Amino acid sequence: METERFEALIDAILAIIITIIVLEIPLASNGSWEALFEIKYEFLIYAISFMVCFNFWNYNNNIFSIVNKIDPKVIWTMGITLFVFSLLPYLTTFVAENFYIFFPQFLYGLCFIVTAILSKLISKFLKESDPANIALQLVLEKDYIFAMTIVLVIVGMIIGYFAYPPAIIICCLLPIIAMWTVPKLRNQL
Repeated sequence: METERFEALIDAILAIIITIIVLEIPLASNGSWEALFEIKYEFLIYAISFMVCFNFWNYNNNIFSIVNKIDPKVIWTMGITLFVFSLLPYLTTFVAENFYIFFPQFLYGLCFIVTAILSKLISKFLKESDPANIALQLVLEKDYIFAMTIVLVIVGMIIGYFAYPPAIIICCLLPIIAMWTVPKLRNQL
């Protein structure tokens, strides 16, 4: 199967997810700085969720730009990944309204872990569906970012459980920052 329509579907779903996230940001109660400061957690978690969505789109856009063909395993695994990822608007609001509570932060981190595991599977299935594509094989050969995401979020969950729940969301953001700043990881973009 060709990839153009599949890429368009991924783009459309991510656009909808970002739209829902931004629509969930509450309006400030009035035109003052204090009113804006009252929704600081909502805006912070929105900004993180936006970066997550953008990073997911960017990674997939770059990967699928070199993919020549896909098979049903890739399609269904990406469909499941997008389903899990589509929970992000709900989890964004859940965390924003309960910023210092472990369980919402845990669910947000769990979404990251499941997405990373499924993305690792997608990489494996892409390599299998397009074995003659040397560029794809090389790019997907060292996809450390998924393992790093899983480890960092688990560390954040441990810290979040015992001490500071927002550590989870911070640890969700760290792999994205690393991917954009560490040259070895940036090559995976």
